[in-house]
Amino acid sequence: MKTEKLLAAGILATPMFFVVALAQAFTKDGFDLREHMISQLAIGSHGWIQIANFLVTGALFALVAAGLHRGLTTGIGRVWAPRLVGVFAAGMIGAGVFVCDPYRGYPAGAAEVMTWHGTLHAVFASVAGLALVAVMVILARRFRSEQRTGAAVLSIVIAVVYVVLPVSVPALTSITFPIASFLAWGWVAVFAAGLRTERVVQSARRSGQLQPA
Repeated sequence: MKTEKLLAAGILATPMFFVVALAQAFTKDGFDLREHMISQLAIGSHGWIQIANFLVTGALFALVAAGLHRGLTTGIGRVWAPRLVGVFAAGMIGAGVFVCDPYRGYPAGAAEVMTWHGTLHAVFASVAGLALVAVMVILARRFRSEQRTGAAVLSIVIAVVYVVLPVSVPALTSITFPIASFLAWGWVAVFAAGLRTERVVQSARRSGQLQPA
């Protein structure tokens, strides 16, 4: 697969995950986004939809990681940005394979007990989150080295929001965590899309289809 197509996978991954998740959140009986985490959609009736959502999203970000590995040939992050995005992708896949435990009465009647698969779900999700924060920091350093101050500051702001927002109001974590995740995942996708655009422009110039400005 061409590098440009690999990098473009992130453009689909983030909106797809949240559209699919929110569609379920507002239609599943007994599920309340004010009380329940998106991961809980994988439990019970039609839980396979959210499991598949995790798996496909993880696979798409794995493609992004492969694209970054090919496309980032110089500069800060050329080694660890692709690796950490790959770790994030693996964490998403693991979070899909190992279903979380029932919580706050969803699904209705399910006992709230800690299971091995619920524990592994939390472990994989945590690893994915840590990898994502590390990617934000690396991107900030890369942008700073390229004198793209605004992008560097935004990377740090998103990293801080991702860490702080979900715990700032514990009663609203089920809402604030998806918001923080959308921003962080989306920023990785934006970076990959930007790299894709650079490669397309460079390729066009080499072939004579685009003249230097």
